[in-house]
Amino acid sequence: MNVTVKFLGAARSVTGSRYLLTVGNFRMLFDCGLFQGLKELRLRNWDDFPIDPSTLDAVVISHAHIDHSGYLPKLMREGFAGKIYCTPPTAELMKIMLLDSAKLQEEEAAFAKRKGYSRHTDPQPLYTSADAELVFPLIRRVGYNERLSIHPSVSICYHDASHLLGSAITEVFIKGESQTKKIIFSGDLGRQNDAMLRPPKRLTEADVLFIESTYGVKDNPATDPLLDLERVVKAARERNGVLLIPAFAVGRTQTLLYYLHNLIEAGRIPDIPVYIDSPMAISTTYLYYRFPEYHKVDFSNSLFARQLETNMLVFVKNELHSKSLNEIKSNAIIISSSGMMTGGRILHHLFHRLRKPEDTVLISGYQAEGTRGRDLVDKKPTIKIFGEEVPVKCHVENMTSLSGHADRAELFDWMRAFQVKPKQAFTVHGEAPGIDQYAQAIRDQLGWNVTVPEYLESFSLFEGI
Repeated sequence: MNVTVKFLGAARSVTGSRYLLTVGNFRMLFDCGLFQGLKELRLRNWDDFPIDPSTLDAVVISHAHIDHSGYLPKLMREGFAGKIYCTPPTAELMKIMLLDSAKLQEEEAAFAKRKGYSRHTDPQPLYTSADAELVFPLIRRVGYNERLSIHPSVSICYHDASHLLGSAITEVFIKGESQTKKIIFSGDLGRQNDAMLRPPKRLTEADVLFIESTYGVKDNPATDPLLDLERVVKAARERNGVLLIPAFAVGRTQTLLYYLHNLIEAGRIPDIPVYIDSPMAISTTYLYYRFPEYHKVDFSNSLFARQLETNMLVFVKNELHSKSLNEIKSNAIIISSSGMMTGGRILHHLFHRLRKPEDTVLISGYQAEGTRGRDLVDKKPTIKIFGEEVPVKCHVENMTSLSGHADRAELFDWMRAFQVKPKQAFTVHGEAPGIDQYAQAIRDQLGWNVTVPEYLESFSLFEGI
């Protein structure tokens, strides 16, 4: 039996994660993400899938972020009818996030048609809410540390990755005629000292390792996020403006609320209105106390809910209320998604706030190349929103202490737990040129055999096992 892999995404990019693993006559897709960021990457979403989706037997999902799960509705529309495996929190998050993704695409297509800024006379969404609904009956839930056979020759086991509620490192066991081989997909690894999630599970052996590379060449020192956030909030108030925080609705928004609550309770920042302008964030906050075994916060449900509230917390539930926030001149915090500013309600907030010198935009997570968030990090003078170049006159803060990704030191610390060198390692989910430097550092420091795959490149992993 031969085993091969084909890289259908997240090869020299941090988006579109999907890897085709072929084990004899069994075909499994690990992750099924949308491409985001650069236009040349986003256009891949509209291409025919590189293989016939109807020939896939299974999809194994590491976590619910759209760059890891967001292509599932289109994959089904193109013919996939197999099973989709994920952890229980990931299953619930995907229901929220895929429907939200579809709704945003439907709204953006309608808005582009109404405003006439699309090159298509009748712009269409990549997929619809009806397409997303068809995904959910195919989902099979698998808990951490639960080894499950998904084929006579293939079984999987999930472990805590600490990146997101329910995120997973995945062991794939391949049973040959004479031996068993193990492949590990790291997924997105989280930080060692996250406020709400446990550290990533350390594993000790694998024949083949797929290791993420997001911050492979960058250290994000474990500075106190409370100090960082306190400084940013106070500076924003001194400028007599509004603090706008684009934040991932799942994970980052809840962490921000947790820190803001603590700062206000301690009297370190004033008790000012905090607006959560993300229906998805409102829905997902509940999952943190529905799945207490998937995080480390030891509260009763009622106390946990209070720990994620401030005294003047407002959940913004409709579009009219969202747009009314543009009238607020000062003394408020607005948290809205999407975190990379690729779509959603954050766009009209940016369209309104970027022009104002007294306002502050706080970037609270990784920004992929080609996104509006990366443009802000790179200090671009204008940002394109709704077909218009909007001047950036506001104050921009980039708070790396809130990152949900392991940094260089933490990645190497995790890899050093391996007691036996993997025979082959692939660096994925990272951008050039950093990913090449990261691969070389692994070779130099750990002595591993490391490959940086290209998009659509294939490799033989095992032959005749």
